[in-house]
Amino acid sequence: MAEENIFLFIPNVIGYARIVLALLSFYFMTSCPVRGILCYLLSALLDAFDGYAARALDQTTRFGAMLDMLTDRCATMCLLVNLALLYPSYTFLFQLSMCLDIASHWLHLHSSTMKGSASHKAVDLSGNPVLRLYYTSKPVLFVMCSGNELFFCLLYVLHYVEEPAAWLYWLQGVCAVICLLKSGVSLLHLVTASRNMAAFDAAERGKARRTTEAK
Repeated sequence: MAEENIFLFIPNVIGYARIVLALLSFYFMTSCPVRGILCYLLSALLDAFDGYAARALDQTTRFGAMLDMLTDRCATMCLLVNLALLYPSYTFLFQLSMCLDIASHWLHLHSSTMKGSASHKAVDLSGNPVLRLYYTSKPVLFVMCSGNELFFCLLYVLHYVEEPAAWLYWLQGVCAVICLLKSGVSLLHLVTASRNMAAFDAAERGKARRTTEAK
C-alpha cells in the first residue's frame, strides 16, 4: 500500500489556497483596498472549510493544525501592521495585540502537542471551564474568532469610507467588545500554557532527580 502524501490532503490544499489569498491581500492592501480586504476575507472564510474537510475525510494531521494556526496568526499580524500604518497613534495597541496573539497561541499549541494532541483545539481543557467552552462550543468559537477578525477588517474599511453608515459603527462597537473578550481568552491561553509547560519541566526534573538518587 502506497504511503499517504500528507501535503496533498484536501484540508492542507485548502490551507495552501488560504496562504495564496492572504499573500494577495497583503499585496493589495496598500494600493487597492477593495481587492485587499476581499482576498483577506475569502482566506478567513476558507478557514471554516479546512477543519470540516479534515474531519469529514479523516485527514486530521498535526501538520494541518500547525499550518492552519500559522496562517491565521500571520494573516492577522500583517493586517495589524497595515492598521498601524493607517492609525499610527494606536500602533502600540496593535503591537500588544500581535504579541499576545502570537505568544499565547504558540505556547498553547506547543504545550498541547507535548500532551500528545493532534491540534491545539483538541487539548484536554477539563480543568479550565472558559477554555473548555471556547473550544467545545462551535457557536462560541465562531463568534469569537469571526468577531475579532471583523473588528480589524472594519477598522481597515472605515479608514477608506468617507461617510460610513451608522450601522457600521454599531457593528464596530459590538466587534470591539468581542475583540476584547478574545484578547482575554488569549491571555488565559498564555497563563494556562505557561503553567502546563512548568508542570512538564517539574515532572521531568523530578524524574531525573529520582533516577540520580536511585543510582
